[in-house]
Amino acid sequence: MSQITASAVNELRQKTGAGMMDCKKALTETAGDLEKAIDVLRKKGLSAAAKKAGRVAAEGQVTALVQGNVGVVLELNCETDFVGMGPEFKAIADAVATQVATKNPADIDALQTTTTANGKDVKTVITEAVAKIGENIQVRRFNRFETAGGLLGSYIHAGGKIGVLLELGSDNAAALQKPEATQLAKDLCLHVAANKPLYLIPSEIAPDVLAREREIARDQAKASGKPEAFLDKIIDGKLAKFAQEICLLEQGFVKDPDTTVKKLLDAESKKLGGKLSVVRFARFELGEGIEKKKDDFAAEVAAASGVGAKH
Repeated sequence: MSQITASAVNELRQKTGAGMMDCKKALTETAGDLEKAIDVLRKKGLSAAAKKAGRVAAEGQVTALVQGNVGVVLELNCETDFVGMGPEFKAIADAVATQVATKNPADIDALQTTTTANGKDVKTVITEAVAKIGENIQVRRFNRFETAGGLLGSYIHAGGKIGVLLELGSDNAAALQKPEATQLAKDLCLHVAANKPLYLIPSEIAPDVLAREREIARDQAKASGKPEAFLDKIIDGKLAKFAQEICLLEQGFVKDPDTTVKKLLDAESKKLGGKLSVVRFARFELGEGIEKKKDDFAAEVAAASGVGAKH
């Protein structure tokens, strides 16, 4: 049997967060095989990283980057805002986003197996971070744009609460080389962050979404006592307003609400000498859609002090 070294025990502790003696026993049991030792600790419920994996992670960082013709927006979650705003966690988020940019993984599972610059795969990097930081850490989602001739812009709001990635296109490549085009891409990212568009143009709105809004609009119109003959016109007007609210090109530009994004693009196209268009965009808001745990502080204090306990 091979001798279990202190460095091997330490490495297992870093990966799992388990106690030193438990790590030594697991390595002894598996003849020094690190991966098998991890499994042994998990099966015994001694791996801190494995235990933390089931806890709600709704805080963290949304990060975005542009490297040449590739852009990435990514959400990395943890459990508390304190950890999520820390420089160490931000560095992990940036490193994982760089992996997405350089390795082009198909999904999160594929991302986990990509090898980082220090020779470890992403899964190992995150597992070690869980053990060190003491919170559940999860890559929730990412979006990667690779453009053949477009201009990529990105924006991070409120220190990582919202991230936007956007591609600006043109029928004249020279137009996208101008500083004004770069500024426009940044302004549009800012707009997306603030106005939360769900679609680019009305024709992209899902049929079931439109059907639902039409039904709501009809019920509202009927409830207001409007004559039946005017219902269709009223409903069409409400649907048009709905499209203006959720479609990027129809929204009033954040820096000049009286001008739609579509009109802004038309005006900038004339200035830059090429027809400009928004090819695509992605907007991530930290923790959206995750049901966060609501702590009852008073109940916790009462429990800790024994108040209300049954005897």
